[in-house]
Amino acid sequence: MTLRIVFVFIAVAFLAACSPEVGSDEWCEDLKEKDKGDWTLDETAEYGKSCLF
Repeated sequence: MTLRIVFVFIAVAFLAACSPEVGSDEWCEDLKEKDKGDWTLDETAEYGKSCLF
């Protein structure tokens, strides 16, 4: 049972490391490719702050 929990934590950490940092140039490029209808309110606000200004 504890081995399963450890595996889940490792998997979550690995997947989180694959995402670019919010507000970075890579994140801005990824968001430009994403359909604007799928953007969240937080993504829209952060895009305005980090990528436009």
